[in-house]
Amino acid sequence: MPFPSSPRTLAGPRRRSLLVSAAGAALLAGCSSGADDSGTTGGSASAAEHARARAASDSETLVRHYDTVLAAYPALAPRLDPLRAEVVRHTTAFGGTRSTPSATASASPSPSPTRSAPAAAATEGDALAGLAAAERALADRRAKALLDLPGELARLLASVAAAGAVHAYLLTESAK
Repeated sequence: MPFPSSPRTLAGPRRRSLLVSAAGAALLAGCSSGADDSGTTGGSASAAEHARARAASDSETLVRHYDTVLAAYPALAPRLDPLRAEVVRHTTAFGGTRSTPSATASASPSPSPTRSAPAAAATEGDALAGLAAAERALADRRAKALLDLPGELARLLASVAAAGAVHAYLLTESAK
């Protein structure tokens, strides 16, 4: 004997359950530890190499931004050093060479021939807001760029973009 159907069961799955399922699938795909599958998705090797170099350069620029803020406001080091250390790890993951452990350990950030960090802000709050904006803008750019990249690099870029969004949130919350 069939069960009586309610309006909810006729409508199909709820939107929230579909979103949760899609998010879970994306997380599982992003956390896979398979071999490099750069040949299985769109994009050429040179495009992937260019994207990786750009991501490393962007991370190096962001490290310099942290260095500028830390040089101007050393009291922010307990809040910013962990986030900066993550950005250094991102740089390394993309093949960059930035390995300075902390801005407080070196008197001046190293210059870049391509891009530079902005000048220090007038107040600590402005400095934190500037870092949050830089993290958010970079996370957004990376989220858009990953659509055109091969599997493993796209997963790495997605992970780093998510970390950047979290950094932006933490910087915004710590400024309040």
